[in-house]
Amino acid sequence: MSGAVRSRRLAELSGPAVAAGFGPETIVVQPTGAVEHHGPHLPLVTDFLLADHIGGAAVERAASEGLDVWQLPTLAFTKSDEHSWAPGTVWLDESTMFDTAVQIGRAVALTGAGSLVFANGHGGNVALLQVALREIRKRYGLKTFLMPTLARMPGPDGEDADERGLGIHGGAAETSMILHLRPDLVDMSLAERWVPDHLAEFEKIRFNGGPVSFGWLSNDFGTPGVVGDASRATAAYGRALWDLSLDEAVASLHEIARFDPAVAKPAVGAAGSGTGTAGTGAAGPLVADVVAVP
Repeated sequence: MSGAVRSRRLAELSGPAVAAGFGPETIVVQPTGAVEHHGPHLPLVTDFLLADHIGGAAVERAASEGLDVWQLPTLAFTKSDEHSWAPGTVWLDESTMFDTAVQIGRAVALTGAGSLVFANGHGGNVALLQVALREIRKRYGLKTFLMPTLARMPGPDGEDADERGLGIHGGAAETSMILHLRPDLVDMSLAERWVPDHLAEFEKIRFNGGPVSFGWLSNDFGTPGVVGDASRATAAYGRALWDLSLDEAVASLHEIARFDPAVAKPAVGAAGSGTGTAGTGAAGPLVADVVAVP
């Protein structure tokens, strides 16, 4: 896109600027957060802050390194019904969240951009967004991606034994990140250890990374709705986790910029009924056809 660009926020552009400047190399990033219960010590906006800050910073850095990448406004209300028992949680049901993601894909396709990336800060969105990636690809031909905004690294004391690999919500990592980003929103006097130790004996059934998944609600593991050890959180660990998360997100955007899942299609003409050209690897309808898709 030519001309002076003050930020990489798509919504701050004019419509004609988008129409004139976006093309197949353009990457649009949609951060997805949540407004949901995170225990007594963290704000409801925790996942939104992670998605918004990491997603935005990654876009800015990647753009400074030469990528044609833009950020949409962060989604605040997503699929958080595992915390629906807790007042303050604002969530969308699965069909609404899925439709929202797919319709964002439709709108991004109309800009002429080639790729849509969901930069996700809330684990409850992952399964639905993975399905939405394929639906958007099928309907609108965009290359679609899902990447996390919070990296994984050893805990504040150099290991993860205390959380036993079960620190997934409101524990050391998230609390440390908010201590780094918005310490005014954290009450460490209320930060406690709520780790479901009885689950550590199971090798196959795990929250993340195991071959067997299970359905759960956050209050299954104790009334605070925390799964982890927030008492171990520090701002210094949050800064280290921020640096790693940002580096990982930027590296992911660089890979996305050169990734194409499709094999180039052979030229039609020598053996076919027309001259034709080699395919680009895009799937689905042309952007010009998208308007007619409900």
